[in-house]
Amino acid sequence: MAKKAKVVKTPKTRKAKPEWMRTLGNAYSVARKAQPLVGVWIALTFVAVLSIGVVIGFVLGHPIYVTFLSIPISLLAALFLFSRIAERAAYASIEGQLGAGASVLMSIKKGLHTVPGVAANRNQDVVHRSISRAGVVISGEGGQAVRTLMTDERRKMERFMTGVPVHEVLIGDGEGRVPIRKLQKHVNKLPKKLSKAQYREAAARMRSLGGPNVPLPKGPMPNMRKVPKR
Repeated sequence: MAKKAKVVKTPKTRKAKPEWMRTLGNAYSVARKAQPLVGVWIALTFVAVLSIGVVIGFVLGHPIYVTFLSIPISLLAALFLFSRIAERAAYASIEGQLGAGASVLMSIKKGLHTVPGVAANRNQDVVHRSISRAGVVISGEGGQAVRTLMTDERRKMERFMTGVPVHEVLIGDGEGRVPIRKLQKHVNKLPKKLSKAQYREAAARMRSLGGPNVPLPKGPMPNMRKVPKR
């Protein structure tokens, strides 16, 4: 009798996790390093909000109905707390590092194009150049000497980008500076002066200037844009 051919079983391939799950996992890892009890705080927030909902349900005489409605509200409250902790941890992990400001600016994917490290000096003061509908944004990281680099870059942009508003943002802690954790909000709040067509034209002109002149360390800021919004 002929021997039966052995059936070779192909190993099962694990399905890749969805992008949002990987992002959420990375954010949790970053948050846990800064706040080891982040999981406990999230659980307590969920339980506390849910308990309040249960009490309100008994007071109103509809405990099951109100408890059912309280579950998504409790989940949102827990995610809100997590997003705040994760965001603070992400900023704390890059604060004080060379190119931290560039990482924040480059994480803004919509409406802002940033070229990092367009100028620098021997003290590692760095200037970045961005373009948005607010105009050209010249941002600097470093000591007081970076102001000179920013002024030079501003004059260059005023000559090259005629008619386009130019803004200066000094990144860091101290008077007249914008902290890393507030940089994205500050840039997004700049008044929009350009139309969409003018922005596209200005962005094209800026791209013609080329890329960065200063090598910056890799490893951008953890992408917090997909963490549940506040």
